[in-house]
Amino acid sequence: MTAQVLDGKALAKEIKEELKLKIQNWISLGHRAPSLRCIIVGDDPASHTYVKNKVEAAKYVGIDAKTIKYEDTLTEEELIKAIEELNADASVDGILVQLPVPETMSERKVCNAVTPKKDVDGFHIINVGQLCLDMPTIVPATALAVIEMLKRFKIDTFGRNAVVIGRSKNVGMPIAMMLHSDNRHDSGLGMDATVTICHRYTPKEKLDFYCRNADIIITATGIPSLIKADMVRPGATIIDVGITRITDENGKTKLVGDVDYNEVSKIAGALTPVPGGVGPMTVAMLMHNTFQAARTLRENTN
Repeated sequence: MTAQVLDGKALAKEIKEELKLKIQNWISLGHRAPSLRCIIVGDDPASHTYVKNKVEAAKYVGIDAKTIKYEDTLTEEELIKAIEELNADASVDGILVQLPVPETMSERKVCNAVTPKKDVDGFHIINVGQLCLDMPTIVPATALAVIEMLKRFKIDTFGRNAVVIGRSKNVGMPIAMMLHSDNRHDSGLGMDATVTICHRYTPKEKLDFYCRNADIIITATGIPSLIKADMVRPGATIIDVGITRITDENGKTKLVGDVDYNEVSKIAGALTPVPGGVGPMTVAMLMHNTFQAARTLRENTN
């Protein structure tokens, strides 16, 4: 068996084309273009690359996106004041603060400073709470990317056993919430699966057991080759959210996921590559969230 490759790069391109058309139609009705402001504090190279990719994707689909850069000497109070100014700016629809923030700041306090309706990352406690209650809300982009891939690639989740490996509040937790939720609820995101959540303290023999009994495995740990072929039920679907830069035996650096791709691809029914899987889809769903925020804000002002 050779696994179906769930090509996130191709799907993200398709979604961005759809969004581009929707935004063009939106503007033709007399609305201004949706707007996004990306805040970055410090000089972390990876963070600057992520923000650059987000801004480029936004501009491609027709979103007015700008990056606001600060030195890492910025205080938490100064950052929150800057966020509050954007909250009050009627010309801004979406705000994201690229994580991580400097260690001198409280990540939770910073995320909660963004007003929920402009919180395109979906990290504010109100958006997290609404997600847990199956209410319409802004969903964290990576988690939404996973759910969208399952839907678009027509992976059946109803009553299936799903294992989520990773319990971060921005990725693992929201994925598990949507997977287990009732699709009849207001959010429309429920997947009706039977969900098991594993994490760093799950004993290896238990992790192996849960994975072997899973129809769907979603792993988001950042541990290279955590998922081996002997842990996978033949025909299972695997969504690899992990991404780690390693040095191979030839001394070259490369990006890998949590899955031993070459071996698992011989067993699984469907599998996301790394890179080219969940990563591009995360950026596409962030654009989706920004357009959603723009529409919601406009509806509330009319």
